[in-house]
Amino acid sequence: MKLKKFIFCLKLNLRKLILFLAIFSIVILFIASLFVNYSIQKKELLDTSLSVNMEYATKIAQKTDSQIQTVLKQLDYSAMLLGQSFDDEKFKQSEVDRLKFQSNFFDSVIISDKNGRILNFSPSKIALNKNVINRTLGFTESLDTRKTVITSPYYSVKKNLIVFISQPIFDRHKNYLGFVGGAIYLKERNIINELLTISFNYKDSYMYVLDSQHKIIFHPDVHRIGTYATDNTGLDYMEKHSIGKIRLINSKGVDNLAGFAKVKHTDWIIVSQQPTHKLLEKVPNLIYKIIAYMLVFYILIFLIIWKISYYISAPLNRLATMASHLNNPETANQIKDVDALYYEVRNFKRSLLQSSSNFSKRISTLNHYVNTDPLTGLYNRRGMELHIERLMKANIPFAIIAVDIDYFKKINDQYGHEMGDLVLKRTAQNIKDCVRNIDICCRIGGEEFIILSPIDSQNLSINIAERVRQLLEKSPIDHIPPVTVSIGIAHWPEISTDIHKVFKSADEYLYLAKAEGRNCIRYKK
Repeated sequence: MKLKKFIFCLKLNLRKLILFLAIFSIVILFIASLFVNYSIQKKELLDTSLSVNMEYATKIAQKTDSQIQTVLKQLDYSAMLLGQSFDDEKFKQSEVDRLKFQSNFFDSVIISDKNGRILNFSPSKIALNKNVINRTLGFTESLDTRKTVITSPYYSVKKNLIVFISQPIFDRHKNYLGFVGGAIYLKERNIINELLTISFNYKDSYMYVLDSQHKIIFHPDVHRIGTYATDNTGLDYMEKHSIGKIRLINSKGVDNLAGFAKVKHTDWIIVSQQPTHKLLEKVPNLIYKIIAYMLVFYILIFLIIWKISYYISAPLNRLATMASHLNNPETANQIKDVDALYYEVRNFKRSLLQSSSNFSKRISTLNHYVNTDPLTGLYNRRGMELHIERLMKANIPFAIIAVDIDYFKKINDQYGHEMGDLVLKRTAQNIKDCVRNIDICCRIGGEEFIILSPIDSQNLSINIAERVRQLLEKSPIDHIPPVTVSIGIAHWPEISTDIHKVFKSADEYLYLAKAEGRNCIRYKK
């Protein structure tokens, strides 16, 4: 009864009632929206940071693993040559000089006999004593295991903090002669820490590297290199997983958002992390912007409601509701069905339709850019995965034709990256010229391309691959000799119904083509 008397005393008419209801609704919506927006923005920031750090750590781990593989192959090849000419002093010295100066991967290179005595070393300025039998960690592990060795960080005889990598040397009769190895100085500039310090600055992120014993191999604070990571709440989780993301407390008690990945050949852990407080200190600025935009919007709604009468509130309410669902394909038709009784409604309706149309166009454009490689115009990995999903759902057999440009690094090194980009674009165009309209051409990274070819026989995919190979072999690019490619082919579901296994098979045949001379095609016969 008291409420009724109060309403009666106010002498409310319909317009006043709508105004009071609008004010009450706007205040409640404003507070709820502010709370929801704060929660969403905070969660999105945390998730984005974790994902970005994991993606970055993964890329660095893959690049580091690739470098380690290259180094091991170089050392293995040298070990094989040295095994054939171990008594040739001049050859041994030339080999350590080549390993030291050819790639600049190592800071120093040595050859040791089977007793741990240094026979040759490079560079000459390190002046190692050849008459002393060495018992440092790298020598001990190499001599004891007589296998490939990648050590944990330790101090060398020259008091340098190093990681030592070696390969054993055997003669033609499999007799152990010693080993050839190289040292990476962790506290000096070298190819490893150059790789690990690639420019990356996502909201104060930084990176460090641990070995399998949690000893720090790389850290922005050079004084921490060679020490052990302790009291870090994420160590156990990172030890048990090869890749992932985790919120952790580091050894200094700081809350961090971390992404990590392991280097396959060394079991090192690449960690990219960001202090949580550094990320969250940006939230207030976002909230202030949200408040400003929300105030403008709610004031506009309030003025519109204040200006109109009750009988036209229904269509406005419908239009306001649709404004938050422009991403729904049915929204545009629903907007058209609203009766526009006067100018304000017609204008609001027209604006929403335009926004819906612009939204749809932008989504279409974004989908194109997200799924397409900007350099070649071919589908990227995400676009490829969408097509694979479509083919597999339709149960359409298809071939995965993996194409890789031979000696592409030499093209970049000799002619420059601009010419390398031209080679990639021309190669992509030549590939498109050789395939059918139903074939899907993709560039999945670097100089590697994938053709998804719906087929009903293996010969069809081989013919397509051969057309690509022959056209590229006969097509010079400006002043560069014709580019050749190596190709591996695998078929779904013939190889396996597991698409990952089919891709792995295609990669294996691609590597076989590389190993057997390049400029050729390999597949399951």
